[in-house]
Amino acid sequence: MTEDFNKWWNADQGYDGVTNPYRSDSAVYWAWEGWQAGVEAERKKFCSDLAALHDVYSLQSVSSIRVRGEE
Repeated sequence: MTEDFNKWWNADQGYDGVTNPYRSDSAVYWAWEGWQAGVEAERKKFCSDLAALHDVYSLQSVSSIRVRGEE
């Protein structure tokens, strides 16, 4: 499990940390980073699962969720 985490941690997650309101030398900074990474991972999984339904309403919802995630 540690190896999987390290691969994930070292990968480019597309999150730049600019929106993190805390100092980088504090524990809360890293809690915020973890929270943001978890939100993004859950959004991607949810969208993937929803898109698999292949109906109009699901695809519209996926599109809305993805747009909201980019705001």
